[in-house]
Formats: sequence, structure tokens, C-alpha cells
Amino acid sequence: MSVPKLYLLIAFAPLVGSAIAGLFGTGFLGRWVGRAGAHWVTILGVLVSAIGSAFVLQDVLAGNTFNGTLYTWSAIGGIKLEIGFMIDTLSAMMMVVVTSVSLMVHIYTIGYMKDDPGYQRFFAYISLFTFSMLMLVMSNNMLQLFFGWEAVGLVSYLLIGFWYTRPTAIFANMKAFLVNRVGDFGFVLGIGLLFAYAGSMNYTEVFSQSDKLAGLTFPGTDWMLLSVACIALFVGAMGKSAQFPLHVWLPDSMEGPTPISALIHAATMVTAGIFMVARFSPLFELSPTALSFIIVIGAITALFMGFLGIIQNDIKRVVAYSTLSQLGYMTVALGASAYSVAIFHLMTHAFFKALLFLAAGSVIIGMHHDQDIRNMGGLRKYMPITWITFLLGSLALIGTPFFAGFYSKENIIEAAKLSHVWGSGFAYFAVLAGVFVTAFYSFRLYFLVFHGKERFDTSGAHGHGHDDHAHDSHGHDDHGHDDHHHGGVPHESPAVVTVPLVLLAIPSVIIGAIAVGPMLFGDFFKGVIFNSPDRPVMEHLAEDFHGWVAYGLHAFSTVPFWLMLAGVVLAWFFYMVKPSIPAAIKARAGWLYNLLDNKYYMDKINEAVFARGARALGGGFWKVGDKSLIDGLLVNGSARLVGWFAGVVRHLQSGYIYHYAFAMIIGIMALVTFFVLLNN
Repeated sequence: MSVPKLYLLIAFAPLVGSAIAGLFGTGFLGRWVGRAGAHWVTILGVLVSAIGSAFVLQDVLAGNTFNGTLYTWSAIGGIKLEIGFMIDTLSAMMMVVVTSVSLMVHIYTIGYMKDDPGYQRFFAYISLFTFSMLMLVMSNNMLQLFFGWEAVGLVSYLLIGFWYTRPTAIFANMKAFLVNRVGDFGFVLGIGLLFAYAGSMNYTEVFSQSDKLAGLTFPGTDWMLLSVACIALFVGAMGKSAQFPLHVWLPDSMEGPTPISALIHAATMVTAGIFMVARFSPLFELSPTALSFIIVIGAITALFMGFLGIIQNDIKRVVAYSTLSQLGYMTVALGASAYSVAIFHLMTHAFFKALLFLAAGSVIIGMHHDQDIRNMGGLRKYMPITWITFLLGSLALIGTPFFAGFYSKENIIEAAKLSHVWGSGFAYFAVLAGVFVTAFYSFRLYFLVFHGKERFDTSGAHGHGHDDHAHDSHGHDDHGHDDHHHGGVPHESPAVVTVPLVLLAIPSVIIGAIAVGPMLFGDFFKGVIFNSPDRPVMEHLAEDFHGWVAYGLHAFSTVPFWLMLAGVVLAWFFYMVKPSIPAAIKARAGWLYNLLDNKYYMDKINEAVFARGARALGGGFWKVGDKSLIDGLLVNGSARLVGWFAGVVRHLQSGYIYHYAFAMIIGIMALVTFFVLLNN
């Protein structure tokens, strides 16, 4: 098989599986594919992609890259709109991450969604999502990038609203759709600017003109064109990668099933913006203004979204706010010109965050679909595999030395410290403080779920424990399980759920130590990610790196380690030793709790300002444009005009022949007079 055909197989194998499960398993074209058939055909497609991606990464590391056009979609004058692939170390690494995490999620879904009536539809959706993400990361031009970008947005809309009989799910997917449209508007403007001034959609051709673009100004202003284009592109990343203030959709997206929380909101879709900025590093590096904008937005997201995780009681929402915070860390690295560090953290985060989401789903199964951590406690002895994997994922998340997350987070903190772009000082403070916050909310969650007093009800009467989990019209809860299954002693999840946890726990522990050297300080991204000589952050980071062992040992004498340890110890003291202290703080600082519980009132601001303004604007268009202009003037007005004219003409229809003869004679005389005058 030739290499381009292998790339096509990797990209389209999940699409074929999705089409078979979706068209022939959901009733759209019949129900020829059953539940087992749906998961086997989609898992096989993703497995083929995962194996092919691993082969491609090995081939790329051997020096065999690819950048070519496979299909010309349209040719307008001298401009070609093409479909093609750029396969280098960046795209190959992303392909491996996307397909491997997706494969684990597919397997896990067999156990998690086993009783759901939409089983085949769910597998069709997640396989379609995998195809969309692969098209995004493999693209060699902005047209295909935009196709993948919008496709993952569409499928995420379908997945977040998967339980479409629940009003909260419909609200959440519409919210995600609308917020992402705001970001995508900026993204389209950025692509349009680059296309207008570079004359091409192809990455290589656009990047080759970066110096020319850097010397242009935006028409009618003294703004640098490249700064405007890069900031517009990053606005798209703010929507897709949930950066403040376009972050509001991601926590609500937990209304979807847990497997998609792991797939979309930990490992793939939300990292699309991070990948895009790294891919466009030859342009972003030439705009200090854009880098400052990026690092400040990332710092705000990293710190302030972490605070929100402290007061959450839904197990999935705690992990969701952790995702927001970690995406902020990646964005800070991008703004500090440490693009390879951002991609490195993207990779490590994909494994341990997917692990945490899937482990949270395992807890939900064991707790008979109760997600409230206040109803848990002491689960360690009931769910040993889930417990140990969740612990490993949490240790990786908080940056414990020698775990995967440590190597990437530590370098982000150092990059922010070494960067000299405007806003880097605030970013350094934010990511440093974020270490303590992350450790505190992560181990608050861990201790409340797996240790301490057992707070669950074994009588079967506790139900869900909170109001978010309404039953649908089919008499099932939000996971498709019958009511009488609620309650009882917690239990470990089946092997189809726990095996993916174990397989994800392995890279969550070791991948950082394996990859830190070549990815950050070797030639892994050479010729792929561009760093300006004016911002030698990576060179400074390399001076302090002397191997993964020495780097890990050195961590014990650094400030981030002690902040991390302080966060863990304080969480243990607050929730295991003196649980009365958090309650007392909540009582005395109710204003702060309300601020965090209302998510800084961002939703209320959006509702009061933007949503109300949009409704007012829409109402104005309806009253003036639709009701008055179209209905009143054009439709009803033309009808009234015809009626009036008919009423006038009606009086000329007398029924007497001599009246009609007289009218004909007058008409002939008028015509003769007209032509005589015309000839003279």
C-alpha cells in the first residue's frame, strides 16, 4: 500500500464505521446492524486508524514526511481549493493521540452505554467525531482545517445533546453551538485575511510569505495585519479550546454521556485550538501583540477556572473545570513561544484527563448513576481498579514528579517565567498559583470519593442525589438504566470499563519521562514548529534540562512541588480531618461561595447583555423587517395595490358594446398620434 493510500485509510476508516452503524443501525436505512455489530464495526475502524497512525509516526521519525494535494475541490482563476495532507511530527503525534484515546473510549462505551436505547447512534457519532478530528490535524491547507474544525463542532453538538429528551442537554448543546459560532466568526476572518493577502490556502505557501505579511498594515489603520489575523485566528481557538470568556459552554457540556466527555472535552476537540496555534507558529511568532493577548487569556483561564473546581459537587464537573484550567496552561505556553511545550502538555493531558473522565464514569456506574460526590466516600475497597487508576491520573494531573503531567507543567511554568512578552509576569503568577489550586480541588475530589466515611445509601432510596438527572420519556434515567437499579452497595465496573482505565493509566505515568527529551529538547519538532531568535525560551529551558531523572529529582527543591504538596495536605486536612472547616468558611464567606457557584456570573452577563440584546435585535428585525416591510408592504401592500387597481378597472367594464367600440377608437387614435409624433 502506498503512503498516501495509508493516510486515506487512517482518515476514512472511522468514517466508514460511522456510516455503517449510523445508516444501518439506527433505522435510517433499516436496522441491519445490531448493537454488537455497531460497536464491532466502529471499533475496527478506529483500530485500523490507530495502528496506521503508529506506523506513520514511526515512518515520520525515520525522516519520511509528506505534504501534498490529493484532490482539487475547486479552481477559480488561478486559485485552487484543495484537499491534501501534511504529515510531519506534529500531525503524526496528534494522529496517535486522537486514535489511541478514541479506541479506549470506544471500548469503554460498550460497558457504559450497554443499556442505552441510542447505542448504535452513539457509536456512529463518536466514530464520526474521530474522522473529523483526523481531517483537522492531517490537513495541509486552511480550507480542510476549517472543514475539520466545523465538523468536530457539529458532532460535539450531536453528542452533548445525545439525550435529546432532556431539556438541560438541549440547552447545553445549543449553548456550545452558539458560543463556538462566536469563536468561529473570528476564525473565518483570520483565514480570510491570510487568504486575501497571501493568495493561497496552503500552509506552506502562506508561511513562506510570513515576512511580507509582517510588513503590512490593516487597511485604514496603523495596526499590523499579521497581528489582526493572528488574534482573529486565536478567537477561534478561544471558542474551540474554551478560553475565557468563551469557556462557558464546556462545563455544561457534561450533560452528554461520560465517554464523550473523555473524547471531546479532554483529549481531542478542545485541543484543536492549541494544535492550530502551534501549526501557525511561523505567523504567531512574528506578532508580539498576538502572543501577549494569548498569554494573558491563558493565564486568566488557568487560574480562575481552577477556582471554580473547588466548590463543585458533581464529579464530572470537577474534572471539567480541571480541563479548562489545563487548557489555560497550554495557552500560556503558546503565548510564551514555547509551542512544543504546549503540544507536549496536550499529549500528556490527553491521556491522564481521558483516564480521569473514564474513571469518573466508572464511579458513576458503581454508584448506580449518582454523580454527587457528597453521596460517596470510602469507595476504595469497593472499586479497587477504579481507585488506583483515578489516583494515578490525579497524581499526573497535579504534576507529581516523574509522572507525565509533571514534565509538561513544570516546563510551562518555567517558560512563563523566562518569557518577556507583555503579560508574562501575570501568567507566571497564575500558573504557579494554579499548581496549589489544582492539587487542592483534585484531592478534594479524590478524598471525598474514595476515602473517609461511606455516605451512600444502600437501601436503594437515594436515587440520583441531585436535580440534574431527570428521567426521559422512555422511563429511563440519563444513562438508559431502569429506575429500580438505583441504590445498593457500590461495585467495581466490568472489565470492558476497567481495562481502558489501566491502559490509559500506563502512559499517564510514563509518557512524560519517555518523551520530554526528544519532544522538547531534541529534533522532534525541527522544521515543524518555528521559534523566533528574538524569543529564545526553548534554548533557556534546555540549559536546565539534564535528563528526565535529574529533572524529576530537582523538582523536590522547587516552589511548584511544595505548592502542590500544600494543596494535597490542605485537602486532606479539610475533608478528612476537620470537615467542619470548609463548612465554616462557606458560612463566613458566603459572598465568595456565591461568586464561584455562579461561575463569576458569566452566564447571567451573557444572558442579560448578549442574549437579551440578540433577542431585542431579532425582535426589531421581526417587527420592522418581517412584519412591517415584508408582510406589511411587500406581501399585503402588493395585494392591496392589486385590489385597488381592480376596483378602478372594474368601473370600465360597463357591458355596453358602444362603450368598448368608443374605447377602441380612442386607443387607435392615440397610437396613430404617437407614431406620427415619433416619425417627425
